[in-house]
Amino acid sequence: MIGLGGAEFRLPLLIGLFGFAALSAVILNKAMSLVVVLTALPARLAAVPAAELAGHWQVAVNLLAGSLLGAWAGAAWAVRMRTGALYRVLAVLLVLMAAALLATHGDLAALTLPTGVRTVAGVAAGFGIGVVAAIMGVAGGELLIPTIVLLYGVDIKVAGSLSLLVSLPTMLVAFARYSRDQSFVVLRENLRFVVVMVIGSITGAALGGLLVGVVPDAVLIPTLAVILSVSAVKLARHRSVTAER
Repeated sequence: MIGLGGAEFRLPLLIGLFGFAALSAVILNKAMSLVVVLTALPARLAAVPAAELAGHWQVAVNLLAGSLLGAWAGAAWAVRMRTGALYRVLAVLLVLMAAALLATHGDLAALTLPTGVRTVAGVAAGFGIGVVAAIMGVAGGELLIPTIVLLYGVDIKVAGSLSLLVSLPTMLVAFARYSRDQSFVVLRENLRFVVVMVIGSITGAALGGLLVGVVPDAVLIPTLAVILSVSAVKLARHRSVTAER
């Protein structure tokens, strides 16, 4: 309904409702997000032709120059973090996601920047987004789309498709890094669960598309931001309980 993949909402459920440890939840979330992006990409290409996207290839390359490095670094940090620290980081990132959701969902005006400054800003933004996406196991569209609009002045519809093109290789890099950790076994041990969740995500995305406009953004966006904030508090408390154990 809001044009995002929803992985940031899935993560607290994997930890709080289904009881997965932080790193396992991140890896599962990353796998599900990857499948959802792969499913969404052909649909987006039908809406926004590849020829139209080709005209903005420099935008994707600029962001990927940072996001690929950020994804590897973020995944490497996540697997090395103590469990309590990872819970704390995830809680903070959920709050930041809520803030980003409130701040960027609306009309965005492109920034007027010199070409060199824009290129450096794109690499830096890509790196930060890659880190966040890897640590949370998300595609990063909630950060990529406003970044593309603000830095490059691209139409929001085209920006949505470009974000998927940037997200896919970025997620693959993070996934490759996670595959080197022993926690990656959680995918094999919970394959049926992953399949069911992916089917649910795709079905929900289809239903959400049909319900676009039913609930006004003035109500929907703040509500979702509150859900993310509450989830962050629960994650922080979950971290405290885990630490006590």
